[in-house]
Amino acid sequence: MSPNTSSAAALKRAHAACAARGLAFTPIRQRVLQLLLEHEKGLKAYDLLALIKAEQPGATPPTVYRALDFLTEHHLAHKIERNATFVACTQAGHATPSLFLVCPQCGAVTELQDKSVMQALCRSLAAAGHRLDDPEVEIAAICPDCRAS
Repeated sequence: MSPNTSSAAALKRAHAACAARGLAFTPIRQRVLQLLLEHEKGLKAYDLLALIKAEQPGATPPTVYRALDFLTEHHLAHKIERNATFVACTQAGHATPSLFLVCPQCGAVTELQDKSVMQALCRSLAAAGHRLDDPEVEIAAICPDCRAS
């Protein structure tokens, strides 16, 4: 599947998810998600703002931040704390926490949902007297492209 086809499918899924929950998937929210889908390594908020301003010169930081808040709140995008970027969600649902593999060399982000890995992590945390506080776990992991070069 080409990136354009997968982006179109992801936007269609996001639109359907918002409609099913009675949420407004406004044009700015759609455009921010589309930009995140087009930039697989993720984008910082101000990089997003620059891209939006190129199309809508009157756009302000709150415009982008409100769209990002909406997208992250409804699991359509994620904030990667390790490098302060936002990425589009690649999973259809979030029944279990997500594991994000963040390449320390190029910044590529891979969203991995492996129920058995997350269950093992949660069991290990519980055995140590802890519990997972955030449903998103980030791990530094060198991506295939960087490993090959």
